[in-house]
Amino acid sequence: MKKVTALCLMLIMAVSLLAGCGTESNKIVMATNAQFPPFEYKDGSEIVGIDVEIAKEIAKDLGKELKIDDMEFEAIITAVSSGKADMGIAGMSVDEERLKNVDFSDTYFDASQVVIVKKGSDITVDNLDGLTIGVQSGTTGDDYVVENLTSSKVSRFASAIDAVMALKSDKIDAVIIDSFTANALQKENADAVTILDKELTSEKYAIAVKKGNKKLLESINKTLARIKEDGSLDKFISEHMSEE
Repeated sequence: MKKVTALCLMLIMAVSLLAGCGTESNKIVMATNAQFPPFEYKDGSEIVGIDVEIAKEIAKDLGKELKIDDMEFEAIITAVSSGKADMGIAGMSVDEERLKNVDFSDTYFDASQVVIVKKGSDITVDNLDGLTIGVQSGTTGDDYVVENLTSSKVSRFASAIDAVMALKSDKIDAVIIDSFTANALQKENADAVTILDKELTSEKYAIAVKKGNKKLLESINKTLARIKEDGSLDKFISEHMSEE
């Protein structure tokens, strides 16, 4: 009797697990930080942006439902490497440190780090060292300050938006952030801030997946190739750049 009961319990558990797997297999989870316009940002309660459009295309090609998990930028790599999320799409630059923990897709966007200062400021790219610099925590802008502006104080924020608000209220001297997000934030705060002309870095955005997940990586690369070829990617960029 005990054997029969144990067998029944095992069968019930197996069916439950299969049901759970079936549910999860119908979804693909995107980890992002929805405070990085125009790549991911909120329109009311909805998360939208260039990266969201790309994720939708990936989900469509896989025949899956897209689920977006909004989190701190610093948590994205861990979410992907641990399997909590299938892919990290968050205006994320490829760098050696991240490559230790995740694999990256083909690149889909060229970016750079730039400096935002208050209007009328006499700060230049050449006299940043020693100032208080705001960055989004865990980004390549954060890395740039640590590696190149060794006399500066780094003020880390959960989002680029928070960093710009701190700049406007004189809590920091400048913000270093990705160029297209800087442009979007400057447009929203045109009366208060400006962007210095010189770019600090040259970077490329790609999509992070768990190390060794070649099947998903191949699917993502196929989708990226398609949307580059048919003009969809350019359309997404144009639409969301104009909205910001």
